[in-house]
Amino acid sequence: MNIILIGMPGCGKSTVGVILAKVMGMHFCDTDIVIQEREGRKLQDIINTDGNDAFLDCEQRALLSIDAENTVIATGGSAIYSDEAMQHLKKGGKVVYLKVSEKEIERRLADFAARGVAIKDGMTVLDLYNERVPLYEKYADITVVGEGWDIPAVIGKIAEGLARL
Repeated sequence: MNIILIGMPGCGKSTVGVILAKVMGMHFCDTDIVIQEREGRKLQDIINTDGNDAFLDCEQRALLSIDAENTVIATGGSAIYSDEAMQHLKKGGKVVYLKVSEKEIERRLADFAARGVAIKDGMTVLDLYNERVPLYEKYADITVVGEGWDIPAVIGKIAEGLARL
């Protein structure tokens, strides 16, 4: 079974994911890195050059190409825009939504414009948060609050949540 981490950019998917994989004896896959390796450029470069829609297409192709077992998969924050990709990932595992408040996301993402985030022109972090949260909740098998706790505590909450499924 895979563990698929979803949530806003800056919520800790990659950081928690690496340590979670180590603790659980699993492999680790960061889909943002998969995209960068496939495209040969950084996420922000894809967005700047080709636009958000092209980036989302790249992301969907990368997500659909994942054929993993016993892997913690840290997805990009926009993975939830592709129902097809999310259904593909859910077939092989359980989805964990790392929930962090909008204020905390703003605090963590001082470099938001350079981070490779698919955001429409004129949208604020709050707009993006409000648009995405219902989608994270839709796909989540469990939700774990990823703020106010240290990484071992978050990993413990993930393990507890998965054990209850």
